[in-house]
Amino acid sequence: MTNNQNPDQNPVSCDFDSSAITVAQATAHIRETIVPITDQETIDVYSALGRVTAKDIISAFNVPNHTNSAMDGYAVNGDDLPKVGTKGFELAGASFAGAPHRGSVGPDQCVRIMTGGVMPAGADTVVIQERVAHAEGRVIIPAGDKTGANVRYAGEDLKAGDIAIPAGIKLGAAHIGLAASLGIQKITVFRRPKIAYFSNGDELRSVGSPLETGEVYDSNRYTLHAMLSELGVQQLDLGIIKDDLDAIADACKAAAADADLVIATAGASVGDADYVKQALAGLGEIGFCKVAIKPGRPMSFGKLNNRVFFGLPGNPVSVMVTFQIFVRAAIKRLSGEKFSVPLVLKVKTLSDLKKRPGRMEYQRGILSLDENGETVVSSTGQQGSGILSSMSLANCYIVLADESPGAKAGDWVEVQPIGQNG
Repeated sequence: MTNNQNPDQNPVSCDFDSSAITVAQATAHIRETIVPITDQETIDVYSALGRVTAKDIISAFNVPNHTNSAMDGYAVNGDDLPKVGTKGFELAGASFAGAPHRGSVGPDQCVRIMTGGVMPAGADTVVIQERVAHAEGRVIIPAGDKTGANVRYAGEDLKAGDIAIPAGIKLGAAHIGLAASLGIQKITVFRRPKIAYFSNGDELRSVGSPLETGEVYDSNRYTLHAMLSELGVQQLDLGIIKDDLDAIADACKAAAADADLVIATAGASVGDADYVKQALAGLGEIGFCKVAIKPGRPMSFGKLNNRVFFGLPGNPVSVMVTFQIFVRAAIKRLSGEKFSVPLVLKVKTLSDLKKRPGRMEYQRGILSLDENGETVVSSTGQQGSGILSSMSLANCYIVLADESPGAKAGDWVEVQPIGQNG
């Protein structure tokens, strides 16, 4: 069913809501709305893990900076190698990493060389030590090696002036090592965004408090804290805000005054005590308030005193799904990180997957290898938006398109590894 159809035509078998926008539309609107942070700071490379580069990092020299051996062996001139049989070579010296051979390699001569050792003048090939023998003071090399074998050439990784790490890259361990290999001590990065968040609901209690009848522990702030910690942002936890329009408006004002992005959980639906959208409408602007996604349809997005605002649903699974699909990508863009397409795999499902057409579903799944070594996916079981244990079992989402009626065991389906969007 498309979004142009009447939802009343088949109300039992369809999950269509004419007031909800598609996941693609929501994603595009978020990307168009968010303006990346431009504030920069220069930090030590040792502290740069997880930060986003604000400037290109340029190699000041060739990497490697000299032609060297890729293996332990013997450096020779390729023209001297035997075409058949074996040939004896005079050992003219040795080249170790940091202690190069100062002479050159003449005809029928070789130099003992270690991995990383500078190739001596006159040599262009390394014969690995396992292939050679020794007899009567000479090094015996058999036929079979090609000229240029086992040599790493100066600049084959990076040439002087090349961009080693572009701007807009979130620095991982390999980036840190690469920067250090270039002798770079300081890196210019974007300021880390500050994210404020709160939960809304009179029934919510923080962990450690006793529960009365009808009360529940607030898990949403704890999952948000964990997911935000993985992104390396600054956090401001505003706690639990009661179901009161003025209290929610005050929390929103405080958050917008001190944060780049604000997240509220619960209070985003259509109940009598759902005041978050009212507060947002009074203080800013609403971009959208329903998305054709399951779980997580009652999600709002907008601006709060020119700050980015997300009103997420209250159910724990809905919070995690909408955060990972929408908020995570928004924070990455806010951080100055370059946009990347979510990783999507096509695999066979081992489970029957129930679904009604009308909105895109992100069902929790488990990627694994079957007995034939093929990647397959199975459902975690019940898919209710309050079943948080299913998220602890899942390592992927099974993504079922708006019009999909579900899938049968053996069908090919699309899966998105959790944490790979953005």
